[in-house]
Amino acid sequence: MSFESALAEQAIRELGRIGRADIVVGVPSYNNAATIRYVIEMAAQGMLRYFSHMRPLVFNSDGGSTDGTRDTMLRADLPNGVACLSTLYQGTPGKGSALRAVFEAAQRLGAQLCIVLDSDLRSITPEWIERLGQPIVSGQYDYVTPYYVRDKHDGTITNNIVYPMTRMLYGVDVRQPIGGDFAVAARLIDVYLQQEVWQSDVARYGIDIWMTTTAINADAHICQAYLGAKIHDAKDPAAALGPMFRQVVGTMFDLMGCYEQQWKSAHRTQPVPIYGTIEAITPEPVPVNLEALIGQLRRGRQEWEEVWNEVLSPHNRRALASILDQNPSSFRFPAAEWADIVLDYAVAYRYRAEQRERIIDSMVPLYYGRTAGMVAESQAMDLLTFEREVVQAQATTFEQVKPQLIARWEAAGTGRDDRA
Repeated sequence: MSFESALAEQAIRELGRIGRADIVVGVPSYNNAATIRYVIEMAAQGMLRYFSHMRPLVFNSDGGSTDGTRDTMLRADLPNGVACLSTLYQGTPGKGSALRAVFEAAQRLGAQLCIVLDSDLRSITPEWIERLGQPIVSGQYDYVTPYYVRDKHDGTITNNIVYPMTRMLYGVDVRQPIGGDFAVAARLIDVYLQQEVWQSDVARYGIDIWMTTTAINADAHICQAYLGAKIHDAKDPAAALGPMFRQVVGTMFDLMGCYEQQWKSAHRTQPVPIYGTIEAITPEPVPVNLEALIGQLRRGRQEWEEVWNEVLSPHNRRALASILDQNPSSFRFPAAEWADIVLDYAVAYRYRAEQRERIIDSMVPLYYGRTAGMVAESQAMDLLTFEREVVQAQATTFEQVKPQLIARWEAAGTGRDDRA
């Protein structure tokens, strides 16, 4: 079912009653009763403390929670002068549809600044609102992404594919391209709402990478806001990240087709300024089950070996076979092999349109395998060493193989396969 708006009629009437807001803080939610009240209260305090000259609104866009999330949100202790509205969004279930409702609300109210916060945050402070909002209020930036300190085992989809691919493709060093806490200026909201993507995977988990990639290619001025540690309801990557991986990576690969000329012509990586002073802190640890990750990879061989043989070059098939034959006690999945495998998948996704769902599904156990490799190689590392010697080194590896990506992409477009 297609919806022209993510806002139901009742929400539109309520927004008409509010009339205008200069700053909107949007909080998408689904069964977040345990945490949403704290998020709302911190956001309201931040708006009044740092943007007292702006008319504020807290806007909750809910996906049909059954745990009392909306009631809990509406019982939040908000200061006088902060308007509050909770609504059920319309459209494809997922975060993207929730954000569409937030953006439409901000646009209707004429807001110059829209900040979005995850509803499961436990580390937010009022200062987050200033860090995210001030770069836009200053008039210098259109899009502000978060810069967190995260545990080694948190953000594995970001660390292993979304960050290095975004940096390699578009030459923009955004450390958290799918961070859930960000800020958008009115101009960019208009750009987002004009796009015909709201019935696709962008309406689910694909929204964050779509927003960042669209901002980069719309020539938006981007900066990062240092937010300290992100403490939220993090999950063991071995247990729960498969659906998110499929939608995020599928969207990222789709966008490679949309912006082919742009990424082919991006030859150097540009740093992105960080607003705020980075501090040495220790984030909350995220549990990880290394054996389960390796098991996911090995089970993938039973289900997906035929697809792996179709997608991967002979070189990568041999490399993967050696990885699979390792003893778990000495398991390694090197970044160089992973980067080369990702290139094969990006090209296969582009030129085998009828098999895209199958291709992405077969990539999930390989992602688990690389995550296991990252966990295994970094067990004795502190966070700074991990960031330098694993995450940043892997991103550099991706940058080094970009000429190979272009060559394979163009060869596949002409029906050739020049891979060894």
